[in-house]
Amino acid sequence: MVDGPGGGGVGVAAVGNPLRVGLLGLGVVGGGLVRLLQENGEIITNRLGAGLEIRRVLVRSLDKPRMVSLPEERLTTNPRDILEDPDIDIIVEVMGGVEPAREYILAALERGRPVVTANKAVLAQHGPELFRAAYAHKVGLYFEASVAAGIPVIRSLVDGLSANQVQTLMGIINGTTNYILTRMIEDGADFSVALEQAQAAGYAEADPTSDVDGWDAAYKLAILASLAFETYVPVESIYVEGIRRVTPVDIAYCRDLGFTVKLLAIAKNVNGSIEARVHPTLVPQHHPLAAVRDVFNAIYLSGNAAGELMLYGRGAGSLPTASAVASDLIEAADDLLRGQFPLLVRRSPGEWPDKRVQPITETRTRFYIRFLVHDEPGVLAAIASSFGRNGVSIESVIQKGRGRSPVDLVFVTHGAREANVQQALREIEPLAVVYQVASVIRVEDGAGKEESESGGSPRG
Repeated sequence: MVDGPGGGGVGVAAVGNPLRVGLLGLGVVGGGLVRLLQENGEIITNRLGAGLEIRRVLVRSLDKPRMVSLPEERLTTNPRDILEDPDIDIIVEVMGGVEPAREYILAALERGRPVVTANKAVLAQHGPELFRAAYAHKVGLYFEASVAAGIPVIRSLVDGLSANQVQTLMGIINGTTNYILTRMIEDGADFSVALEQAQAAGYAEADPTSDVDGWDAAYKLAILASLAFETYVPVESIYVEGIRRVTPVDIAYCRDLGFTVKLLAIAKNVNGSIEARVHPTLVPQHHPLAAVRDVFNAIYLSGNAAGELMLYGRGAGSLPTASAVASDLIEAADDLLRGQFPLLVRRSPGEWPDKRVQPITETRTRFYIRFLVHDEPGVLAAIASSFGRNGVSIESVIQKGRGRSPVDLVFVTHGAREANVQQALREIEPLAVVYQVASVIRVEDGAGKEESESGGSPRG
């Protein structure tokens, strides 16, 4: 037996003997992890130099049918059987939800045991508390699977881009909404029909609120933005807007204009402040993110040294998520065997400096705006006048359906401040010639152009 990196007596099997794992949760991800360790156990042992053994598993019910087979004596409904077992080396939490997952993670860290988790909600809401505990007890906290499942975006930010100043991060990090938008774009389906298709295919929950209203992506963005810019970005500070108001009409206009619609999670460094937002976004059809279809995820990054890069893959599912959990588990085991702990904990992110997160009103971007208006002389001039008074410059205008009312009148603006656009819309909406402000969708052209328009700079 050797001491772990905390120096306080985390018992670790000698090299060549299996490391013992306590697994909290045996649902879709937990079952996928067990299956992966069973199928690839020999490969993992050869690469690690030691095996990984599932010693105990916390389940809600001992009688529930399961997707994997484990000896009955390894299952327990009592978390203390795992958290207080001195022979367990590593804890893996894949229960989901905030409580009691946060309590169990904290208890494991305080007992000097490294923790692997896939829990985005816990990390987004309680990250500083958990990182402070990991740093205080000199043990690892590993969470690659919390964002984008099998795509190694966490490791890329922490290790691969560690010599860079990250300037911009944009991602499709919710597969459900990307599937729905794909069906709307390719099949012309209404939102409600596309949602029903996603539910029938098993890609959307019976209650899809967290996905379609943008909150799942916001939790993930809170984690990514915190890592990218080395400051805690509370999920409550992120502007969040879902896809319920996107219509086939807007998608058709966007296609004519050379764009496609994606739910993007966007984070930027703007003169030392952080911009963090989740909303439907027009992306040029030539942009790499425009080609990401169905339930696939992608994260587009810009670093001051590495330049632009994109990570792409399956962002959900039992085995892709289990693959990321297993990768973290192998890293945790290797750190234990070497008597070290991960770079992220060594930098103590629980003590990162505070940086201001900009309110959405300060964001500067381009806009697609569709009005329903009377088809009569002076309409265009009245609307354009309101935009002009508020410093919003018009790039292009489309009007279709002449000779009937109401008709669509579509504007695409140059880069403009959100507060100015919203003030202009408040002036335009009561005009007698305007039936409705039908749609407002922000436009992103990519890292370079938007940063030059917004005055952004690499983080300091």
